Amino acid sequence: MNSQAASGVYGPVRDDLPRVETLLQSLRPNEFPFLARIMNHVLEAGGKRIRPALALLAGKLGNYDLDHLVPLAASIELLHTATLVHDDVIDNAPTRRGRPTANALAGNAATVMVGDYMFAHAAELVARTGNIDVIRLFADTLMEMATGELHQDMSAYAYGEGTRDYFNRIAGKTASLFATAAKGGAMVAGAPDEQVEALRAYGESLGMAFQIVDDILDFSGDADEMGKPAGSDLMQGTLTLPSLILIERYPANNPVKRYFSGHRTESLRRSLAMIRESNILEESFNVAVDFRDRALASLEVIPASETKETLTDIAYWVTQRRS
Repeated sequence: MNSQAASGVYGPVRDDLPRVETLLQSLRPNEFPFLARIMNHVLEAGGKRIRPALALLAGKLGNYDLDHLVPLAASIELLHTATLVHDDVIDNAPTRRGRPTANALAGNAATVMVGDYMFAHAAELVARTGNIDVIRLFADTLMEMATGELHQDMSAYAYGEGTRDYFNRIAGKTASLFATAAKGGAMVAGAPDEQVEALRAYGESLGMAFQIVDDILDFSGDADEMGKPAGSDLMQGTLTLPSLILIERYPANNPVKRYFSGHRTESLRRSLAMIRESNILEESFNVAVDFRDRALASLEVIPASETKETLTDIAYWVTQRRS
């Protein structure tokens, strides 16, 4: 689903998301054509804009002041995009979702600086909220995300990781930003403390479900829709829930272990086949559904409204998406 199609599920903030896009586009430094061109390429990739949508939706629980909420939503999306830019450098990835990466176009050194520039702009945007607690939340989240990414990079091609390590890693790398989007929007809007905490819990569980579905689609999704070949995570040396379950089920003579030990092509094919031909993906999906249900349970304290219905729809969409 592209950003325009995804926006259909965003209900009461659908018409305000273009303001986030406009703000993001305004950040391109036109006096520096190279940087403007690379930023434009990265931001044009679009995506579902689920994180800024969450920030705006959370803002509906209080004073819906777009002068503060739009910069927050844009900062969340820019922080997310900057981490992807750096991820692609670390992975030396030539494409993302079927498009050339920034590092493929500009080289690793320049792309790192582009990512840093985007991080700096994200910090400036969140400062526009004028809310010191939200600024502190943003800083804490950036540290959590960096720690999660470090855990992933330091454990590449190591098959000793367990599911608890995996959950901790994706909680930092992915779920923390979902939680911050939802909590931050509620904080900027001055929502009651109980609802702020409920939105944080909702966002965290939603982010966990989102990442697990991503990891399932890495094995089951259509390569053209995903914009990457099946098994890309394994190719990068990253253990996700399906591959962890495979290792737990078959500790001896395991193809994932053989792949990580250097027996590449045949072991990768065997890993993909064993995961696809078993109920491992179904078991992994059930875990994602469990996190989705935790997200839905967090909404119980939120008053009935179109906003609550939209947050509920988003939770179901996360476990139904195909890319």
